Amino acid sequence: MGHGAPLHDGHHIRLIEGGQAYFDALVAALDQASSQVHLETYIFDFHGAAARVAEALERAALRGLRVWVVVDGVGTPRLPPEWQERFLLAGVAWRVYSPLGTLGLLIPSRWRRLHRKLCVIDGQLAFCGGINILDDWYDPHYGTLAQPRLDFAVSARGVLVQQMQETMAQLWWRIQGVHHAKQQQFPEALSSFRVAGVHLSWQQEADLALEAKVVAKAGLLLRDNVLNRGQIERAYLKAIGASRHEIVIANAYFLPGRRVRQALIHAAKRGVRVRLLLQGRYEYFMQYHAARPVYGALLAAGIEIHEYAASFLHAKVAVIDPDHDRPWATVGSSNLDPLSLLLAREANVMVADKAFAQQLHQRLILAIEQQSTPVGMQSFTKSPWHLRLRDRVAFALMRLALFLTGNRY
Repeated sequence: MGHGAPLHDGHHIRLIEGGQAYFDALVAALDQASSQVHLETYIFDFHGAAARVAEALERAALRGLRVWVVVDGVGTPRLPPEWQERFLLAGVAWRVYSPLGTLGLLIPSRWRRLHRKLCVIDGQLAFCGGINILDDWYDPHYGTLAQPRLDFAVSARGVLVQQMQETMAQLWWRIQGVHHAKQQQFPEALSSFRVAGVHLSWQQEADLALEAKVVAKAGLLLRDNVLNRGQIERAYLKAIGASRHEIVIANAYFLPGRRVRQALIHAAKRGVRVRLLLQGRYEYFMQYHAARPVYGALLAAGIEIHEYAASFLHAKVAVIDPDHDRPWATVGSSNLDPLSLLLAREANVMVADKAFAQQLHQRLILAIEQQSTPVGMQSFTKSPWHLRLRDRVAFALMRLALFLTGNRY
């Protein structure tokens, strides 16, 4: 694929659907861990099933493992006092990425968030996806849900595990450096920044896969504000450009820039069937309404849009040509919207494997056919004027926000 994200053979990749299955896999792996655990998440909530992950991290630290946890300052501004104390007593080291401070999000530079959901265990096993440490049946804003949110992750063994651990360790040491500098501990700060700039590597032990996984060609896609500013968007553009038969994209927050929109429209015009599974339930004003003004051009090009109706859609996945000779799929934390593609730290796993692509495709088609509502051009153009006004206001606010950050999209 190029663009700094080469695909390597021999990965063991397993698709995981939903928080329940993800927590089961994560807790089992944490309880078998023998040396170190690195975990990053946007939201770390302690309600319901999510507490199982916190308890497993606590158990790992009490066994003497090195356990590092990084949470985002917007998604998780603070841990509950009980868990702060429990992590402290167990020896779980945790840091908050970019705490908001007094002015909060009024400062545009603070819109650059840590949105990755990653975990690496013993330098051997990795998890990557869109699933926060948040109970599937619970939402911090809406309470108990009638159905679990739709989301995906993967577990992986192979070369990308070391790449993932390296990027997580570098971020950890940068956060440590900032922490020391604020405490005016300048020698310690300098030491941390120096470690963050070093190419770190870990010796991987023999693969001890305990369950059947797809042996696949795969790679890690990163988005940051230094070396990997456009890697995820370029990977999407290349895969869409190479498509010949079918594209299925599921995105919680979908507001693609001009290049991605044009690539999808061109694909549809050359006969590729393009289906989008998008958020059908109101969650946030900006993300919900700003997406709608781009529907018209996509529908006019013959692109099918389906809005997920069963619960909240949180997936950030795509499948291209799963039944043909160049299958492509991605699972991760990155939406096709400006917050993900221009501002946040994101991570996706890219997989070129027919069995994996077919498995993800099958699940997405099921959601489209049984749990979603199609958006027709007629219903879209005849929506009430006050909804169209909200759509235009949200779109304008998003454009303004991007202008304030100095980005064009």
